[in-house]
Amino acid sequence: MNIYFVSLGCDKNLVDSEMMITGLRKAGHCIIDNEQEADIIVVNTCCFIGDAKEESINTLINMGEFKTYGKCKLLVACGCLAQRYHKEIREQIPEVDVIIGTMSYEALNEAIDECLLHEGETKECLESIDYLPDNSEVERVVTTGNHMAYLKIAEGCDKRCSYCIIPKIRGRFRSVPMQELLNEAKRLASEGVKELVLVAQETTLYGKDLTGEKQLPLLLHELCKIEGIEWIRLLYCYPEEITDELIKVIKTEEKVCNYIDMPIQHSENRILQRMGRRTSREDLVAVIKKLRKEIPDITIRTTLITGFPGESQEDHEGLMNFVEECQFDRLGVFTYSPEEDTLAATFEDQIDEEVKEERRDELMSLQQEISYEHTQQLVGKTIKVMVEGYLFEDDIYVGRSYMDAPKVDGCVFINSPEELMTGDFVYVKITQGREYDVIGEVDYEFTK
Repeated sequence: MNIYFVSLGCDKNLVDSEMMITGLRKAGHCIIDNEQEADIIVVNTCCFIGDAKEESINTLINMGEFKTYGKCKLLVACGCLAQRYHKEIREQIPEVDVIIGTMSYEALNEAIDECLLHEGETKECLESIDYLPDNSEVERVVTTGNHMAYLKIAEGCDKRCSYCIIPKIRGRFRSVPMQELLNEAKRLASEGVKELVLVAQETTLYGKDLTGEKQLPLLLHELCKIEGIEWIRLLYCYPEEITDELIKVIKTEEKVCNYIDMPIQHSENRILQRMGRRTSREDLVAVIKKLRKEIPDITIRTTLITGFPGESQEDHEGLMNFVEECQFDRLGVFTYSPEEDTLAATFEDQIDEEVKEERRDELMSLQQEISYEHTQQLVGKTIKVMVEGYLFEDDIYVGRSYMDAPKVDGCVFINSPEELMTGDFVYVKITQGREYDVIGEVDYEFTK
């Protein structure tokens, strides 16, 4: 069967999509890039915030039209929206034939086979969300190119922030056994992967559930021993869990990028408490200062939520001042989205959407100024860059430095008279800085 696959949401969801694609291919199906020619359409959904939920619903509805106007025989809904709203999908989107929950992707092939065999029959697979699939023998198909791959080191979360639905759709925190991760990383390296991006709902607690101790530093040490891997990047590090040992590993292991994604969500103590966060403004300032003292060239990325229930103008101004003080290298802002079955959705002092958007725009405008100043400081410097592609219309290559995570950060645009290959590392002398991106040319004095 020809299958068209849509993966929505975060990089963690993408890893699940890659696992499903792997299983589909092993079962003899062909993954195609034309939905009109697909016999089966699979949508791996997201519902973390309202916009993601809306995108997932619209995608399912749009894909459902190919059952009438295309060749589609089966429409499959997978992932977070399918787990959380399986009853609503069944009632309101009848075009969906198969529903696969977040921890049930191993059942996808069997469910498809049953529905194809029994025309008109629907199938729903919703394993316990505290189940952790055994992928130790699975050779995952990587959809991000041969040069980089995401390595999901854990599933679920125990933090239970008042605004977050993740524990209810992804379950409790479970670490993937270290040997399984090392085996996967070795296989990826053997296939040409040079950058590993470590992801989870929270990476910093890795191993705590298995051994009683945080084992992320040990995992990093072991991953650094793998031949072929040149960059290892950390995402989703909770600030209160960043230890001196972890900082030391980032500082001393050459393969670990001097980069950390540290979602803080807010800076004002009253709002942090209402969010159920386990940190304070003073704690955040302390960990940021420590990171920059120990690793002067570290790039710190964070995310913020604006318009949380009860957030006053004073709270917003305090957050603006905090962003100005901390000078984050990378920053994203979400407007608060009230999610069903979360404590924060029951708070009475909800903020108007217009106010949320105004505050988001103010924060992003400030960050744009900060980011521009940072890119200007790179002009004249030579930095190591991984080539990611070529833009024919602009006759320029595009890549990333250690300061840039894929999909969420800026790019390095590279002028080169010689052909560059995706996945190659080159040294680029920066000639121009924009708000988020930089432009440069290959520095052949460093690039051999």
